[in-house]
Amino acid sequence: MVAGLGLTAEAASLNLSDLGVKENFNLQGHRGARGLAPENTLAGFSKALELGVTTLELDTGVTKDGVVVIHHDAYLNPSIARDSNGKWVQDKFLVLKTMNYEQLAQFNVGKLKPDTKYAERFPQQRSEEFQIVPKLADLFALVEKSGNKTVRFNIETKINPELPRATVEPDDFVEALLVVIRKHNMQDRVSIQSFDWRTLQIVQQEAPEIPTVYLTAQQKWLDNIAMGQDGTSDWTAGFDVDDYKGSIPKMVKSAGGSVWSPFYRELTSELVNEAHQEDLKVIPWTVNDPESFTQLIEMGVDGIITDYPNLQFP
Repeated sequence: MVAGLGLTAEAASLNLSDLGVKENFNLQGHRGARGLAPENTLAGFSKALELGVTTLELDTGVTKDGVVVIHHDAYLNPSIARDSNGKWVQDKFLVLKTMNYEQLAQFNVGKLKPDTKYAERFPQQRSEEFQIVPKLADLFALVEKSGNKTVRFNIETKINPELPRATVEPDDFVEALLVVIRKHNMQDRVSIQSFDWRTLQIVQQEAPEIPTVYLTAQQKWLDNIAMGQDGTSDWTAGFDVDDYKGSIPKMVKSAGGSVWSPFYRELTSELVNEAHQEDLKVIPWTVNDPESFTQLIEMGVDGIITDYPNLQFP
């Protein structure tokens, strides 16, 4: 056992009960259980349910015929998608919003493409013979059939203000999403998250009973905050962090959020405390190593999003 971390040298595993997590700690399986099973598939969500997660975290898009589907990108990802002949998709031009669901369902997303950087990241992921891009309705049906009446759903709207043609408009996205949620009577079990805060503002107007989760990142590969820059970020629906003296928690609270979900490496104990003073919950993403996991719990976060909800890290 490694002192202070609750780790075993063999498995690099954690046990939440040994870490003194707060009551109602929200353990979220990222894209189901991406480190263990194909991402954003029914097989992956089944694995997360088996492991007893608090929340299933997932990404959504909308097809040409208005079906809300579970997929991370606006296009079929060449690192996970094969056609009906078993050939790997070669480019990023198979855009969800240009395809009817019947067309989309011909593709297999049950395994990682071998010898890719993406596959190298998840050596423990177990392949499935055949998995289609599921509908959000399929996931709700799976959970209903399982008899699990407590697991929650953290649903991301995958939309990018810098690529407006890649997806449906924010209003149409939210409308389609709310139709499915209400049809399955899941209003009390969902939250909606996004880096593009336009959709969150619409959710708050159209379905104020549903909590909104404000995703943030301040990295070279994604910065949706634009702190200290002229003008307002395209991502934040008109809110400017500089109007809040650089306080992201204050901006999220002013925007109407219930949860602040930052990139985990950007968190400090001071920021967690500040968010709690604003009556926000703090749930960072995506934490895949035991040291960071333990440190974040010590900071007092309210939950963690991870690719390894079994807490056995590679």
